[in-house]
Amino acid sequence: MTHMETRGMPASILRQALRPEVVKLRLEATTKDEAIRELVQILDDAGCLPDPAEALRVVEGRERVMSTGMENGLAIPHGKTDTVPQLVVAMGLKPEGIEFDSVDGDPATILLITVSPASKSGPHLRFMADVTRLLRDGEMREQVLTAASPSEVVGLLVRN
Repeated sequence: MTHMETRGMPASILRQALRPEVVKLRLEATTKDEAIRELVQILDDAGCLPDPAEALRVVEGRERVMSTGMENGLAIPHGKTDTVPQLVVAMGLKPEGIEFDSVDGDPATILLITVSPASKSGPHLRFMADVTRLLRDGEMREQVLTAASPSEVVGLLVRN
């Protein structure tokens, strides 16, 4: 059994959604709102969003309902809109952390934004559960945060 299989990560979902052009090693943002806008901009710059304003609206709306700051420095702001045909993902790293109203009170250092079709819940839920499980591993989080390139980050998360 490979490293990824032990964690139940379907590498094909990550391979499809997470590419070097949607990974930023050092977010410039210093607040939660800035981070969400910066992550939406990364998706837009990569050509992933037919309607970036709508993507921002649904992610910010979801965040107002309940913070997506999780444990272990992970935050996964997300939203659903049928303006995207499939799940799209961007990742930003902030080693010094951003206050994200996280469950454990710690700042977020690894931020993943997802925007997915409102009419499909399966890929979004599977991605969230699997990436959370993968990044629960402290060694994996450290490797991601100290990666030298976006390609290295992707390689760490999708390797078999």
